Amino acid sequence: MSNLGKSRRKRKDKWGNRMAMIGITLVIFALAVVVTFRGTSLEAKVMEYQIREENLQAQVDKEKERSKELEEYRVYVQTKQYIEEVAKQKLGLVNPDEILLKPKKKE
Repeated sequence: MSNLGKSRRKRKDKWGNRMAMIGITLVIFALAVVVTFRGTSLEAKVMEYQIREENLQAQVDKEKERSKELEEYRVYVQTKQYIEEVAKQKLGLVNPDEILLKPKKKE
């Protein structure tokens, strides 16, 4: 009977080992599926962030250009030429040596 007991125990051990191997294989397969799915979603996020970064960089470049234009305008506003233009247009002033000609009104 000891041979019969050993034989049953060996079969039971083999069955247990097979079940453990199947369980480990299923766990590894499930992990592979999860990693693949998460990798795909991360790649989509990377693409989304790259597009967002490009858009933000375009906005930064546009604002830098606008800042440069405003700085040029600020410098121009401080010139004598600008002051004279504003005085002529808005205040109607003229230089002392200028002759102002106005069109004659038709009646």
